[in-house]
Amino acid sequence: MIPCVESVRPQPDYKLRLKFANGEVRVFDMKPLLTKTVFHELRDTSLFQSVHTWRGTVQWSGGQDICPDILYEDSVAL
Repeated sequence: MIPCVESVRPQPDYKLRLKFANGEVRVFDMKPLLTKTVFHELRDTSLFQSVHTWRGTVQWSGGQDICPDILYEDSVAL
């Protein structure tokens, strides 16, 4: 079972520092997703910085979100 995201902090170079419910801290690189239409707006750094936790995952003020499975599986442990 994939753990929920408990906290998120935007990092330089379009990365997210994530703390999961199992205690793991991981870094997820958003750059590859910024080419997809739904995430284009996040290239604006002020919008990217609006990331927050939402229902066990992350969401931005523009309504974009990412499946927690992807956040966990495609992130790197610190």
